[in-house]
This record gives sequence, structure tokens and C-alpha cells, in this order.
Amino acid sequence: MLASLRKAGSVARIISAGQRRFLSIHEYQSMKLLNAYDIPTPKSVAAQSPQEAFDVAKNFGHDKLVIKAQVLAGGRGKGKFDNGFQGGVHMVDSPEQAKEYAEKMIGSKLITKQTGAGGRICNAVMLAERRTPAHEYYVAVLNDRASQGVVLVASAQGGMNIEEVAAKDPDAIITTPIDFNNGLSKPEAIEVAKKLGFSDEATQSEAADIFINLYRIFKEKDATQIEINPMALTDDGHVLCMDAKFGFDDNAEFRQQDVFSLRDVSQEEPSEVEAQKANLNFIKLDGSIGCLVNGAGLAMATMDVLALHGGNPANFLDVGGGATPETVKKAFEILLRDPKVKSIFINIFGGIMRCDYIAEGVIKATKELDLKIPLVVRLKGTKEEEAKKMIKDSGLKIIAFDSLDDAAEQAVKLAA
Repeated sequence: MLASLRKAGSVARIISAGQRRFLSIHEYQSMKLLNAYDIPTPKSVAAQSPQEAFDVAKNFGHDKLVIKAQVLAGGRGKGKFDNGFQGGVHMVDSPEQAKEYAEKMIGSKLITKQTGAGGRICNAVMLAERRTPAHEYYVAVLNDRASQGVVLVASAQGGMNIEEVAAKDPDAIITTPIDFNNGLSKPEAIEVAKKLGFSDEATQSEAADIFINLYRIFKEKDATQIEINPMALTDDGHVLCMDAKFGFDDNAEFRQQDVFSLRDVSQEEPSEVEAQKANLNFIKLDGSIGCLVNGAGLAMATMDVLALHGGNPANFLDVGGGATPETVKKAFEILLRDPKVKSIFINIFGGIMRCDYIAEGVIKATKELDLKIPLVVRLKGTKEEEAKKMIKDSGLKIIAFDSLDDAAEQAVKLAA
């Protein structure tokens, strides 16, 4: 039921690598989008500099604020900046304090359980009014594999890891199918609010309107997932979305340009951004064997074979069926920028992709980039013989194999 919510680190990223990635946006951008759909949130304003944070706090209209580092990762409150400053979320009681915290956050990298050891750069902070929750809830709209449709997932146990809640107490998760064309009706949404424990008509109606409008965003903006954690019933009796996480389908970029203009590439791995511009499906990993493969399935199989022989791939790289010699050279450039790469393994099955194109690109890259790293190549399929002859005639130190096992074993040995 909650499989769509679960994350599995690098494995999840690899599995989706053959497809387009999903855009994520910052919290302050999410708040603006929620407000545009009449969904209530605490008042919030972003700041891109310490002085701007001071000015925002001074003119906010509230004395009690929260400052949040704007980094695309979970666990910010428990994170640590690379300058030693602890925590990406802090209470603020004055403009001076807002400026002080912003100075420690902006321009530094925040390291959380989701960023990895390298962390992610913080280029902005968000200042928000403090609203005290009397109770916290979890709400999400997402595509559900089991029902092959859109569902509203809700729980009265919000403000915590929803996967843990689902594992310990499955009955605490309320899953409601949503009619794709018509969305949630008000009676359906109120029924969910009642199940969550909202006891009076006013808060039931407020919560129901949030559910209805979240689905409107999901459908109209081509979202892949909307997660509100927490949605809160405040101590003054209102229902607010306190935090939001959005994902949007990259295949819809052509009709969602307003959303995709919000993309922050500073939050992404630079090599992955560069690869995407060259139409390469690339995911950076932590191993020492650079991989260049055509087809997501073959790429996964190649990584499995390397692991079988005791090796660790440095990346997932699918050049696709339309690769050219220039594309192959660009792929080599990206691989060689990783200092961990000790050998390169090229595994090509020429169906749509011609082996001689790959061979031409490999030879060109080897010569022009003055390749020093051992290179193992296995080519099968269309124009295979021509490709092998090109590699043999090049006179370059390119180690060719027909057997996948032999090639993988050699790549692992050379990376040791």
C-alpha cells in the first residue's frame, strides 16, 4: 500500500534511471503553490541573504518565527552544516537572531541522513510564523501501484516517519481511492477527516477542503506525489499544512513550465545534470568501476555481474539507443571526472544501437582524452564485427571480450 512512499537509496535511484527523473521543489516554493490553491499554511517568506533574512524578520508582523534551511533533503532539523553549525531548523525571536542563523546557513552545506556525507548547499532560508500544533497528521496524494490509480493516504500519526507507522500499526493508515476525473467529493473528504479524528464540523470542513485541493494540484500540475507532514490542527482551532514535499513528472515539463522553472540544479549531483543535458541516463554511485551500457535492463544486469565478481560500480550510465560517437565521448568525460574510477567497463548490445558507433566514440575518447585508466569492452549485435575490427586496428590498449563474465571479471581485477 505504501510502496510508492518508500525510498531505497541508490537502488531506487538506479531503478528509475532509465526513465525521466521527478522534479522536486523547495519548501518555500511548495508553500506558494499550496497558497495558490487556497490551501492554508503558516505565513512564510524566503530570504537569499543574511541581510534579507533580517529585513524579512523585521517586517514580518510576528515576533515568534521559525527559520528553515532550504535544502532538498529530509531530516534538516537534525542535520549539521559543514561549518559545524548544528541543525537546519531553529526558533527565531528577533531580526538579529534571524540574520545570525542565516549567516551560518546560507552558503554552507547541510548534511542530513538523506544527503550523504557531501551534503547539499543552502542558498536560501525560509522564515515562517510559529503556529503551535495541538495534533499532527500525515497526508499524501500519490499513484498507488496496487489499485493502479490515485489515492489519498492519511494518518492521525503525523510528524514522524510514515513508513515506521505503517510497519508498526497498519490500521493507522487510511487509504482512500480518488476518482481521477472527478476528484474527491466533499462528503468523501469529510468522511476521511472524521476517520482522522476531527470532531467538529468546522475543522472537518477545513481538512476536507485541503484534501480536495491537494488532489487538484496533483492532477493539474502533473505531480507524482504530494506529501504533507505534518498537517496540523493548531491550538487556536485551524487546520494548516505545516510542511510540504512535491514531486512532478518530468515528462510533463512541456506543459508545466511554470513549475519546472523552479528547478534548483545546485541541489543535484553536477555530473548528473551534465549527463542529462547530453541525453544520458546517469546516476553517480560510490564504486570504482565506471560503466557505460546501452539499455537500463542491461545496465542493471551489468552491475549485478560486476557485484558477482566482487566489484562495485561507480555509476549507472545508459547511453540509450540513439547514442552517437560524440555522446559516447561526453559519457567518457563524465566518467573520468570521478577520481574513484579505476577501470571502465563498456557493455553494449547492438540492437537499435550500432556497435561501430560505440567503437568510434570509444576510440575518439581514448585518443582525445589521453585515457590512462584500463578499458574493458564487450560488444555484441549490430555491426559487431566492424566494431571489433575498428578497435583492433586502432592500436590502442582496449581489452576486448566476447564473454560478459570474463569481461566483468577483468574489469574488477583492473579496478583492485
